[in-house]
Amino acid sequence: MIKVGIIGGAGYTAGELIRLLINHPEVEIKFINSSSNAGNKITDVHEGLYGETDLVFTDRLPLDEIDVLFFCTAHGDTKKFMDSHNVPEDLKIIDLSMDYRIKSDDHDFIYGLPELNRRAICHSKHVANPGCFATCIQLGLLPLAKHLLLNEDVMVNAITGSTGAGVKPGATSHFSWRNNNMSIYKPFSHQHVPEIKQSLKQLQNSFDSEIDFIPYRGDFPRGIFATLVVKCKVELEELVKMYTDYYAEDSFVHIIDKNIDLKQVVNTNKCLIHLEKHGDKLLIISCIDNLLKGASGQAVHNMNLMFNLEETVGLKLKPAAF
Repeated sequence: MIKVGIIGGAGYTAGELIRLLINHPEVEIKFINSSSNAGNKITDVHEGLYGETDLVFTDRLPLDEIDVLFFCTAHGDTKKFMDSHNVPEDLKIIDLSMDYRIKSDDHDFIYGLPELNRRAICHSKHVANPGCFATCIQLGLLPLAKHLLLNEDVMVNAITGSTGAGVKPGATSHFSWRNNNMSIYKPFSHQHVPEIKQSLKQLQNSFDSEIDFIPYRGDFPRGIFATLVVKCKVELEELVKMYTDYYAEDSFVHIIDKNIDLKQVVNTNKCLIHLEKHGDKLLIISCIDNLLKGASGQAVHNMNLMFNLEETVGLKLKPAAF
């Protein structure tokens, strides 16, 4: 059994991670650290787990008792922890924050997008889980980058559910504001754009175009639905083959020949992609569950790869459909 520890156990991504791991056949959760909830039952915070676990939050950090440590901490906190604690040399780490997503000589974290870096993840000790928007957008673009077809600016509109804003209440996540409402935020300057560009340049070194990304807040709890527009003269049939071939060995990305919707992926670790040509413009529709494929499901996928397990173990999840 893989012995697991979690730091930062009270948020939405931690709740999803705990749900996945307590039902994972190869995992034993040794501790869930949350200094503000120490001594409280996990179900006091994550009420959807009633009847599934008797685990209790702790403020202890028995790092020598685990094989892998998940960070579900706020951005900046993982790096502070790594700099201030004596972490065992052989402890595997999966960080769900953005602290180590950008490649640097200062760290050895591998960018944990399996559809891009599967082999490196399998042999890595430290993995930086991608951002949710970044995952959805990159999966829509990677096959084009592989074929050196991203030579002009990419237009992206993507809408995310309220869980993307985190558990802590804010003016734009309060129900009375969010309900029957819609807005944009951080246009052209979202924090996930640099990691998207980094991945595209990994496949297409000449990529030097802009990702014109407009993020939207949606009136629903979970999911990301993105539309991407790229100028491309290649015929649709050939593009579909490029995408199908690129993702042929990937268990969670599916190229769909008819229009797709968000409910087909919510509560799953899938990414669905649909392609359309409109003149010389390629429309790419990509959708995921922001808490699963965009966060905790992807983290478990990375863990499976790091421990040489079949990649779908613990992740054969079904959408609600209605």
